[in-house]
Amino acid sequence: MNLAEHYHKLYTESIAKISSGDYETDHLIDDEADQRFGITLVIRPDAATKDKIQQFLTEAKAIEPDQYYYQNADIHITLMSIISCYEGFDLKDIHVGDYIQLIKQVLARHKHFKIQFKGLTASPSCILIQGFLTDTLNEIRDDLRAAFKNSDLQQSIDKRYAIQTAHATVIRFRSELANIDALLSLIEKYQDFDFGTFEVKQVELVYNDWYQREKFVKKLYQFSLS
Repeated sequence: MNLAEHYHKLYTESIAKISSGDYETDHLIDDEADQRFGITLVIRPDAATKDKIQQFLTEAKAIEPDQYYYQNADIHITLMSIISCYEGFDLKDIHVGDYIQLIKQVLARHKHFKIQFKGLTASPSCILIQGFLTDTLNEIRDDLRAAFKNSDLQQSIDKRYAIQTAHATVIRFRSELANIDALLSLIEKYQDFDFGTFEVKQVELVYNDWYQREKFVKKLYQFSLS
């Protein structure tokens, strides 16, 4: 996959929809009864990169204060959704140690790698930071797919879509946009902004809600890459 082309296509299609008012709002963000949970392998950007992301988000908040903005603790890249969030999933349903052992065996074969966050893309419901990755990340994903396929562990890898990018969602639309033109101008301003390049030395296995909010996330294990 050519990531630059993929992100650009997503950007042009989504911005056209947003500008015409054909965007989607997520009303479950504020629903305290939302019980969608799962387990995910996530990558956390470094502090310097997250600070640059917050610089953009601060400007966006001034334009659209009622939307949902990711705080630093929640910003992440999904390496692999092991069990996609669904209503009623509970950690008691699985044996976490088995997942840790399998993932540990896969990651032992891989070294640390870098990801660059540069520019923005969009979907009809959110704004994303574009992540550019090395071959290592997708090699890890392929090895995880094979390992879980050959196991008896509950998983839903690739059920929704086969993940191939390294983006991070940073804004979700939770209500009607009040200043679409100003928001789109800001997004265009940051379209090629370099948010930073960071080294991925750790990967976290977490129990999480749909939005990866810190108050719901439980870190199950932190793996180190050699």
